[in-house]
Amino acid sequence: MANSPEFLLAAETVKKLKHTPDNDELLFLYGYYKQATVGDNDQAAPGFLDFKGKSKHAAWLERKGTNQHESEIKYIIKVNELIQKYGVDQ
Repeated sequence: MANSPEFLLAAETVKKLKHTPDNDELLFLYGYYKQATVGDNDQAAPGFLDFKGKSKHAAWLERKGTNQHESEIKYIIKVNELIQKYGVDQ
């Protein structure tokens, strides 16, 4: 199933935030983005020393079982919160 236009717009808008979200916010976005676009994480965990990869893998794995529609909504809500917090470059 294709992603909604609202989700795709949020994914583009998040790239235009005036400030980079903090690590927890980025991991939240990553997990729901991957869940909405790929589905459940069935990939092997990254290597022991790949700390960034392990964090991203875990963030996605936490969303397991969340359907595409719900994942999109949670992602869009978070992007809207980040727009309010950081603003967007025009």
